[in-house]
Amino acid sequence: MTALPAAAGVFGWPVAHSKSPIIHRFWLEKLGLDGEYSRFPVHPDRLGAAIRALPALGLRGVNLTVPHKEAVLPFLDSRDDDTTAIGAVNTVVVEDGKLVGYNSDAAGFMEAVRRQMATRGLRPGTALLYGAGGAARAIAHGLTRAGFSLRIVNRAPARARALVRAVGGGGDGPDADYDLAYHLRPHLPGGALDLVVNTTTLGMTGMPPLAISLAEVGADTLVYDIVYAPLETPLLAQARRHGLATVDGLAMLIGQAAVAFERFYGRPAPRAHDRALRALLTA
Repeated sequence: MTALPAAAGVFGWPVAHSKSPIIHRFWLEKLGLDGEYSRFPVHPDRLGAAIRALPALGLRGVNLTVPHKEAVLPFLDSRDDDTTAIGAVNTVVVEDGKLVGYNSDAAGFMEAVRRQMATRGLRPGTALLYGAGGAARAIAHGLTRAGFSLRIVNRAPARARALVRAVGGGGDGPDADYDLAYHLRPHLPGGALDLVVNTTTLGMTGMPPLAISLAEVGADTLVYDIVYAPLETPLLAQARRHGLATVDGLAMLIGQAAVAFERFYGRPAPRAHDRALRALLTA
């Protein structure tokens, strides 16, 4: 009997915008692996049925994008410790017929931050995080574990407070704070921030920009926007005008995909081809 190709995919609603198939298919081709990776538009009301069908469909697993990262939790058989701490899942893997949840967002995000820490001396100081959704939870987890103190801003105060409780405050660990005042100021405080992160959809194609000014932040502040459509968001364009270092959304997208790829296909992603992959993604 001929072995079937290793198959995986991405669930989202909507999902047509996802660049994950481009990334995974690129790596499969570079490695010469017989595999598939597809988009699956899954309505939120049908998420449970779709996730439970993975073994029967012969899929090794799926990535999850908006709005499924937190909603999927009740449908899993188990999840790893990091995913439990984060409270959101972006990768579901079929292991011995069981549905196991993982989160590669934290590792994918921190890959570029750690590179900046190594090459330009970025220190684990204060990070201002906009957003409190599934991606923000993973990013906050990664930053606090790396030693950053967080200030979290979100349009839904209850979600921001919940994230503060989940990742910071008290003990010997890094702290987290919720301060809506940051959202109301036209200028961020000069010299007080080491990292500014946008995890919201503000700045995405068809959405208004994140309305903050970077004019007074310190010259060493790193600005990281996880939006990748467009790649040059208004926030990143403003940061470059002020001479600030930036990281775009493809860094996290590729970094988190590499973690999932190895879980799906059993081989490390061929990261030596990152430059060619970025060119493909931005063509």
